[in-house]
Amino acid sequence: MIIMKDKIIYFGDPLCSWCYGFANEITIVIDHFKEKLEFELVMGGLRPHGTEKMPELSEMLKHHWEQVHERSGAPFRYELLQSEDFVYDTEPPSRAVVAMQSLNPGVAFDFFKDIQKAFYYENKDTNLLETYEPLLEGRTTRKEFQKIFNSSVTKNETIAMFDYTKRLGVRGFPSTVLYFNDQLSLVANGYMEAQPLIEKIDQLMTEEMTA
Repeated sequence: MIIMKDKIIYFGDPLCSWCYGFANEITIVIDHFKEKLEFELVMGGLRPHGTEKMPELSEMLKHHWEQVHERSGAPFRYELLQSEDFVYDTEPPSRAVVAMQSLNPGVAFDFFKDIQKAFYYENKDTNLLETYEPLLEGRTTRKEFQKIFNSSVTKNETIAMFDYTKRLGVRGFPSTVLYFNDQLSLVANGYMEAQPLIEKIDQLMTEEMTA
């Protein structure tokens, strides 16, 4: 019998702009509950295996990025939106996170956030292995990362995460789910500031304990 521990499950994607804006908020929440709840990061699959290039998406993305910046204060640079070469495929950065979860799970969430910064603020191409190399220092070696990143096992694990997300009915990112007392509860579908998120989790935990 598998006994699951109480935890916060965060469904996100490295190239989800609202997830980038949400990074500080969910970090505060995780830290607040660190003595009570474990944390699980799931790659949801925003546009996996996408083939569209930036000129096809730039107007829509710029609008979203500006909204996220206005709401969250997260810094953006927009040069990448002009790229004729960048293919908007969220599978490679998601797989990079899955690879890090395998190699050094304790740093996977920070690695996830560093990929977000590399994309949104430094405008790095997340389809290139070299984008991840500066983020590996102190976490793993380039050789080990490249091996795991390119492995069929990691590719299949990434697809399995996307499928798991769909099976649970999670459609938008970021999504925050509470697993408590053997019950799954949706806490937030979309961006939410830390304090109301904390209050909602506390409320759900209280309801489950008194049910």
